[in-house]
Amino acid sequence: MANPVLSNRVFDKATTSYGQATMTIKGTVIKSLILTFMVLLGASYTWREFYMSFDPSVVRPWMIGGALGGFVSAIIISFNPKLAQYLAPVYAVLQGLFLGAISAFFNEAFSHTAPDLVINAVLLTIVTTLVMLTIYRSNLIKVNSQFRKILTIAISSIVFYYLISIILSFFGVNLTMLHNSSPLSIGISLVIVGVAAFSLLMDFDFIEKASYSGAPKYMEWYGAFALMVTIIWLYLEILKLLAKFAGRRD
Repeated sequence: MANPVLSNRVFDKATTSYGQATMTIKGTVIKSLILTFMVLLGASYTWREFYMSFDPSVVRPWMIGGALGGFVSAIIISFNPKLAQYLAPVYAVLQGLFLGAISAFFNEAFSHTAPDLVINAVLLTIVTTLVMLTIYRSNLIKVNSQFRKILTIAISSIVFYYLISIILSFFGVNLTMLHNSSPLSIGISLVIVGVAAFSLLMDFDFIEKASYSGAPKYMEWYGAFALMVTIIWLYLEILKLLAKFAGRRD
């Protein structure tokens, strides 16, 4: 699966009893918008706190807490989708706290070379999401077993790549090609952004199939949460990519 929280196993376990309300695409869209608002709410707080103090230490605890709390809540939701209706908004706010802080750091670091770095990352994320939705709705790319297999391999490779980088950093080894502004590093980021974008097709496909198969109503929150996971990943990768382009202008 491109998105580890959106899997056939999860939807297969989601059974609906007779007379119970079922998942709909419209309901999932509404809940996705709610989660987006919650992300923006959390992000606006840490962004404002940073620019009121200009002291990274003020928002760093919020950033770390948001990242860790978001990760924990995502794990819980993944193992128990029924809790998505309660924990998905919590996940969204926590991730918002993280995104607002890290976006402020990037924005300040590249304020001279790319003053519109964050707003451009936001706009590109929105445009990319809408383009991928259009591609999915027009059936230009078929989400079949071969597509899923290729994307699964790509996602697994990226996860392995990041894990190796983190592990090596503990021993003082820095994979500069992951973080500098060299053509190779930019090329790697472009590939990762592309994989994140195509992962949206998988998310749309799973949400549509779950809705048509009559999944229980709480799966709307789960589908919205899973989609938010991919969109947040896409935004972070676009933000890093734009930062690398800005770094070449220093």
